[in-house]
Amino acid sequence: MSTSSTALSDDASFSSTPSSPLGEHEFEADRVGVGLSNAHLSPKRRQMLDLMNELHSMGVQTDIDLPQIAVIGQQSAGKSSLIEAITGVRLPRASGTCTRCPTECRLTRASEPWNCTVFLHFTVDERGQRLSKVRHEQFGPVITNPDDVEERHRRAQLAILSPNIPSKTFLEGDRLPSKGPEASFSANCVSLQIKGSEVGDISFCDLPGLIYSTAKGGREGDKKLVQELLESYIKNPNCLILLTIACETEFETQGAFDLVKQHDQDFKRTIGVLTKPDRIPTGEEDRWIRYIRNTEEYFPLGWYSVKQPDSVQLKQSITYQGARAKEAEFFSTFEPWAHLSFAEQQRLGTANVVDRLSETLSDLIAKRSDIAVRLPEIVQEVQRQKERVELSLSKLPTPPSTDSLVEMTNLLTNFSNAVASHVEGSPDEDGLIQAIRPHQEKFKLAIRTLAPDFRLCKQAESVFFSALPPMDFLLPEDRPPTLSTGPIYLDDVLKKAQNARTRELPNNYPFVVTKQYIQLYVGKWKAPALAYFDAVIKVTTEHMMKILKGHFERFTHGHLSDAASRSFLGHMKRAEELTRQRLHWLMEVEARPFTLNTHTLADYKEKFLTYYKGCRQNSEHGVLIKALDTYKPHSGASQTGVTVFQGGMPKIMAGLAEIGLGGTKPSDLPKLLPADPFDPALEIMANVRAYFQVASKRFIDNVPQAVDFDYIDGMKRELLDVLYRDIIRDDSDVRVRCRELLREAPALSTRREELEGKRDRLEKAQIKLMQLF
Repeated sequence: MSTSSTALSDDASFSSTPSSPLGEHEFEADRVGVGLSNAHLSPKRRQMLDLMNELHSMGVQTDIDLPQIAVIGQQSAGKSSLIEAITGVRLPRASGTCTRCPTECRLTRASEPWNCTVFLHFTVDERGQRLSKVRHEQFGPVITNPDDVEERHRRAQLAILSPNIPSKTFLEGDRLPSKGPEASFSANCVSLQIKGSEVGDISFCDLPGLIYSTAKGGREGDKKLVQELLESYIKNPNCLILLTIACETEFETQGAFDLVKQHDQDFKRTIGVLTKPDRIPTGEEDRWIRYIRNTEEYFPLGWYSVKQPDSVQLKQSITYQGARAKEAEFFSTFEPWAHLSFAEQQRLGTANVVDRLSETLSDLIAKRSDIAVRLPEIVQEVQRQKERVELSLSKLPTPPSTDSLVEMTNLLTNFSNAVASHVEGSPDEDGLIQAIRPHQEKFKLAIRTLAPDFRLCKQAESVFFSALPPMDFLLPEDRPPTLSTGPIYLDDVLKKAQNARTRELPNNYPFVVTKQYIQLYVGKWKAPALAYFDAVIKVTTEHMMKILKGHFERFTHGHLSDAASRSFLGHMKRAEELTRQRLHWLMEVEARPFTLNTHTLADYKEKFLTYYKGCRQNSEHGVLIKALDTYKPHSGASQTGVTVFQGGMPKIMAGLAEIGLGGTKPSDLPKLLPADPFDPALEIMANVRAYFQVASKRFIDNVPQAVDFDYIDGMKRELLDVLYRDIIRDDSDVRVRCRELLREAPALSTRREELEGKRDRLEKAQIKLMQLF
């Protein structure tokens, strides 16, 4: 791989190649102890850093807030050079803006030889919208030569900025795509995972520089994108912020300070670092010294200054140790740095920044530098996160089986069993049978209100007649509160009977009149019967759709849900059609008057006829009948004020006794009244009313029973066979078709993979954390 020819600035990287001939062992010794890998760090700090790095390497930082280091500043403020000095990892350098996406450096001390693996992490698409599934992609083979990291990183960044071009395009050959990158900046990141005995356990993130202006060829929205990207890191209360301020530029124009102040108002987790101290304009030294003395802008963690190699030193391939020696020489010989107090000089140079950084990071990890304090909190947070993940996983449907035919068979069988269970009836108050019962009661009441409304007077005289007395001989449930059939008057019945006579003997009337009235009222039963069935269909459909949804809702992606719905709804429709035929048959049968329940029919007829005749007599001879019912004979001589009725009754009763009817009571005398000319009509009315009582009871039972048997219970009959026939369709492609139908939505499988990955990370972290107790 060729090295890109880029112009080097003072912010360019140094080389690990020695400036004078050194042996291989001397070169390795020069690399050991770089930055935070320094073996002289305290064991406690080392333990903290090792722990956090292991958790970062497991990916747990995506699940819980772990301490991390983020370097922010203005464009070309020396951020990447500062990271190189702290970590010993070289990053691409060029004039102007060079960092255009986050670069996460994950360093892990290991016994294996030094190596670096580069990954591309895509979390957003080209429009900045979060991807449903995070994409992790290794970028090229493992690097074993540190000198190759810079070029690989440069190419990786180009791949990040061009997500629609295959990433391998940026790896092959020396010629990169001629077309410029698709994006100026990206929230997707390059991850450098470096292992070796000469590196330290730490994680760093180099972020793009804050943009001051987009006037020079910048794209609209870049400034906002970079700011939001920086904020997504530094708003984390566990993020240690390295704020780089270039001394060659006015402090007020470097907006990074204002951004940090928004998210770390007291600056308790911010370390200020002044870069490029050799470029301070003449006469402005005192102001920058005030930052070192922490009097200009007070930071609890203090301000520091570093001096990185200039372009001449870099061309001479200065070593890391050589760079640190030149840095120490600069601060000890150049003013105003050389004459600072001893305490102030402890804030100069990369070594002092590293010392403060390691101390602060380990304290941030441990909270008061006591590992026993922070670790239990991390353990508890890991446990809480794990419990949430387990709960989320439990709410997800089980993943598709490897044997699609067996899974499909089980799925259809379970659904068929669920339908059968609900059809049979469940004890739940919201069960199907319970939901139908109110409609049965409504249907029963509707039929009762269709009882014949016979009026015992002529239509012309109806205004003079009061309402009929209650039918006390009927049970309360057989006495509807109202009638809805419309009145039929006595004279109309008699007229209809007389007009129907043909060759009958006198006072005999054909049965056809009774039949016509029966058919008139039975014909009215059709509407409530069909209304009841429609109500049952609605309730049942809603109930069954919930069951269907519960079993097949998650299989919409492969269209199994649609196939199951079509099959089951077709099955329900066939049951509906069969039931409607049954109901029409019942109504046709009821149109032909018939019963073998002759005893009940005769009993009802007698009661209605007695009731009708009694009502007629009361209306025609009510005063006389009442007097006869209340008559009590008087003893002794005649008394003044005795009515004619009271005077004549003893004579009538005596006369009846003389002719041998001495057992006659006054209440029997109404039988001697002349016959009612409407008696034939009363006979017909009693017959019709009695038949209604018998037939309606039968119909009220038969309709719900037919609906229950043919429709409700009919849904479970042959259901499994229907589902098999419509969905599985036994043929050579059955397994392929089942696998396609059972295909779950990518978002669901992605969600499951994310949760399972998170659970695995948390379990590994849990094991690691428990080993420390």
